[in-house]
Amino acid sequence: MSDRRARRPVPPPGGGRKPVWRRAVPEATPPPADPPAPRPAPAEPAPAESGSVVQAALYRDGTRVANPATLADTFRELREQPDGMAWIGLARPTEEEILSLAAEFDLHPLAVEDAMEAHQRPKLERYGETLFVVLRAARYLDASEEVDFGELHVFIGPDFLITVRHGAAPDLSAVRRRMEETPELLKLGPEAVLYAILDAVVDGYAPVVAGVQNDIDEIETEVFGGDPWVSRRIYELSREMVEFQRATRPLVGMLHGLMAGFAKYGTDEELQRYLRDVADHVTHTSERVDGFRQALTDILTVNATLVTQQQNAEMRALAEAGFEQNEEIKKISSWAAILFAPTLVGTIYGMNFEDMPELGWTFGYPFAIGLMGVVCASLYVIFKRRDWL
Repeated sequence: MSDRRARRPVPPPGGGRKPVWRRAVPEATPPPADPPAPRPAPAEPAPAESGSVVQAALYRDGTRVANPATLADTFRELREQPDGMAWIGLARPTEEEILSLAAEFDLHPLAVEDAMEAHQRPKLERYGETLFVVLRAARYLDASEEVDFGELHVFIGPDFLITVRHGAAPDLSAVRRRMEETPELLKLGPEAVLYAILDAVVDGYAPVVAGVQNDIDEIETEVFGGDPWVSRRIYELSREMVEFQRATRPLVGMLHGLMAGFAKYGTDEELQRYLRDVADHVTHTSERVDGFRQALTDILTVNATLVTQQQNAEMRALAEAGFEQNEEIKKISSWAAILFAPTLVGTIYGMNFEDMPELGWTFGYPFAIGLMGVVCASLYVIFKRRDWL
């Protein structure tokens, strides 16, 4: 950029604090007798003026000194304040806005591409003097009992910090208020703001952990209560825990990477303590999430076992009912066969044909009655021996 001067670190007195990055001011030289006419600056991408700029402010020594309304105003104010720091907050910015920021602050094309596309996993990349951080924030929705995830991209440079938010979480306005209420921390520079953002994201995990713990307790009650829809709830919560793991687990390595560079980049000792505290909280949260996922896996196994046992019990009950039904059918069939014999004999002798020889026989009636009794008794004995009666 023609009107943007180079930056260089100027170490503070004492050498114990991190270098404060300032724009280099060229040494004074005697003015020429006939100064040449200034050349026009090369064309730059015009910053987009849209509603995605949530808030932009310029700070000096931990105090807000300017409230630019647009990105163009922010760029101009920062050029006029060589020792200032710009903090720009964007929410779902347009491509033109991202490109204008990239041109103004010399952002790396790969980081710019990630910020435009979103859907990135948490990571930390260093491109020269610029640090690019991707975070996954989370919040627990009580109404639907779900975990909602948001994505946050942060560019940290010598004298600027840019946040690009994709999603509702986290609430960066609270982070800004906290930093402005503690100017002694804010004056440590962009790295202090990065700490505050990391701390806000990690603190936002606590309500999620509490909500998920409550959900798991309810699921355990539903599992042993025989709720038929509990399997689906377990599966959905397990998927959320997979996303939660992807949000928290990389943070452990990222913070350890930051801590490993404390000596190299001269990070302030107080800021080192704060970052270690955030790292401890992230480690604890990551362990809790791992425990939740294992617990849900165990609960799903127990639920599958209980469902199998219930199905086996139902099959056994159906088999027993079928057996009892078969026994009743046997009894009904046996008595039907016994009663069929006299019905058959009576039907034959009830036809009253004139040529039937038994009609005129003296012992015809006793014979028919005796025949009915013998057949019925025989069938009864046969069925009784076969346990049909």
